[in-house]
Amino acid sequence: MLLLLFSGKPTNPSFAISHSSVNVISSVVLGHRFCYDDENFHKIQYAIQFLNSFLPSPFRIAYDIFPGLMHYLPGPHKKALTCLNLLHTYITEEIKDHKMIRDPADPQDFIDYYLEQIEKSNDDINSTFDEDNLNHIITDFLGAGSETTSKTLVWALLYMVAYPDIHEKVQKELQDVLMPSHKICYEDRKRLPYTNAVIHEVQRFCSIILIGSFRKCINDITLQGFHIKKGTIIIPDVSSVLYDPEQWETPHQFNPNHFLDKDGNFFCKEAFMPFAAGPRICLGERLAKTELFIFFTNLLQSFKLQLPEGKKLNTEPVTGGTTMNPHPYEICFIPY
Repeated sequence: MLLLLFSGKPTNPSFAISHSSVNVISSVVLGHRFCYDDENFHKIQYAIQFLNSFLPSPFRIAYDIFPGLMHYLPGPHKKALTCLNLLHTYITEEIKDHKMIRDPADPQDFIDYYLEQIEKSNDDINSTFDEDNLNHIITDFLGAGSETTSKTLVWALLYMVAYPDIHEKVQKELQDVLMPSHKICYEDRKRLPYTNAVIHEVQRFCSIILIGSFRKCINDITLQGFHIKKGTIIIPDVSSVLYDPEQWETPHQFNPNHFLDKDGNFFCKEAFMPFAAGPRICLGERLAKTELFIFFTNLLQSFKLQLPEGKKLNTEPVTGGTTMNPHPYEICFIPY
């Protein structure tokens, strides 16, 4: 990671973490990774960040309601459309390249598998498998699959500096359980209950998503005395569960013990739902969990995190688009 270039020196980890997170999605979907100095990466990253900040804005709501009128009016929606067009144009070229070089007998990534499904569905007039839909799906993958994970990791590092006693316990567990040369995998979480609890507490405490994905009620129902009509749009308040005092001992404190039993074993409550719940739970839950664990443990195994001399941390969130972001900060990564 780029952090290696700044070993021991104050650095803002956001770019390196964001780059790594985007590359995970890129490897799965596009079949390749971006270099740090890749111009396309910088454009894509900027477009994703702007679109995420634009989504909850009044201009976006106005555009959804009056698209014809907003077409003639100035505002940030114009820039959002430019960013969206940039992503679609890049992805269109990726799909063209895949169609030229892919081996149908040996698909390598999501695009290859999707193109195969398009071919199988050519005779089905009701099929939704087409290149336009593929383009929109990849746009969603790049946006939703990178921003939330990278922001959670940035929060995790911030908390480790803000709570040095927890930081020390994580590193001690890693040292006691794993050999220095051990290549960390997701299965290792079962041997690292405290570290696993810390990662879950980061997700609970930072509550990175402001609101859950919108849902539509498909039948008339009565829920806890409230009658909800069919067709009603439901906007779930996920944070109300993640901070519920009836579910968590100290809901407004960063406390990994929320995920540990009296014997120090990891356990997860039903109230832990940063990925929402039900049949429409986040599609990328498993990938996000794997990324968070692998990145976090590798960083804590390799570096001691310190606050630069004379600097102060602000752990209050900043509302920036669809996610709760930490204030920009710098920390020192001291190699072991």
